[in-house]
Amino acid sequence: MVRVPFEEMKTVFERVLKSRNVREEDAVLCAKLVAETSLEGVYTHGAHRFIQLVTMIDQGIIDVHQKPTLESSYGVLERWDGNRGMGNLNAHRAMSRAIELAKERTIGVVALKNTNHWMRPGTYGLMAAEAGCIGILWTNTMPLMPAWGGVEPKVGNNPLVIAVPSSEDPLLVDMAMSLFSYGKLESHAREQQSLPVVGGWDRDGNLTSDAQAIMDSKRPLPIGFWKGTSLALALDLVVAALSGGRTTLEIHGEGGERSPSQVFIAIDLASFEDREQILARIDASLADINASTPLEEDKPVRWPGQRRNEIRAENLAKGIPTNAGIWQRILAL
Repeated sequence: MVRVPFEEMKTVFERVLKSRNVREEDAVLCAKLVAETSLEGVYTHGAHRFIQLVTMIDQGIIDVHQKPTLESSYGVLERWDGNRGMGNLNAHRAMSRAIELAKERTIGVVALKNTNHWMRPGTYGLMAAEAGCIGILWTNTMPLMPAWGGVEPKVGNNPLVIAVPSSEDPLLVDMAMSLFSYGKLESHAREQQSLPVVGGWDRDGNLTSDAQAIMDSKRPLPIGFWKGTSLALALDLVVAALSGGRTTLEIHGEGGERSPSQVFIAIDLASFEDREQILARIDASLADINASTPLEEDKPVRWPGQRRNEIRAENLAKGIPTNAGIWQRILAL
């Protein structure tokens, strides 16, 4: 493991992207989004996923020259076509537009089809929360786990994000439908570390904490057992219906995931006359979580997203922890 200064990481990402003919302004934003993901401690979807992003560009899965375009409008909901452009830039534009609609109409919804992997989904939830909005967003993915009671992959892990503004850091729930995201499984397998709890089945049908065995079987454990795969299926069908895009059944192509569908919802709290009371209740609820008696005395109970700025400050001061082998591969791109 090495620690890479934030500005150095961002500069390297920009260089690599520009070498793939990404426009300068797009390369700057994309590099910033990816580097900030690692800066805030989500290493599985930051630098550790950058190589995959570049590979998708090199394979022609991502068309770096394309931008999302408005396809149709239905009041507070708009359908956009991502045109196979860069996934995180498409998502950034989609959430920006959802926020604009919310500021005009209280609620804004952007349904996006024909896009690519959006990297860290929590990024776009934070955009909404920092604009004073509740953010709700999700994507479908290629088949990554079986339907409950089945063996072969049929449903996606379909990450769901809910972000809520508060007087401190926003509450940020950023979760896959599998107990461990594939990014987390890949990280534990690469570092040859066992998962903290069982995370799926091996090829013989045994529950295991061996991340590589779970990836080989393609049988991760869904959250809530059958409830997780049920929610994953529902999210898939809703996002495809709203966007007019592909379902999980349709987005698995040669080379991996192709043209997932995504939805971005923003709800502007400033539109409500009792906004101050709403925020006071949010703060009181979060404070009550912090007041919980911890299982371990030196580990206080925190709400989701509370440590984000603490991790960010530490990594700005010390450098971002990055797998040494991955960093060398990025430098060689």
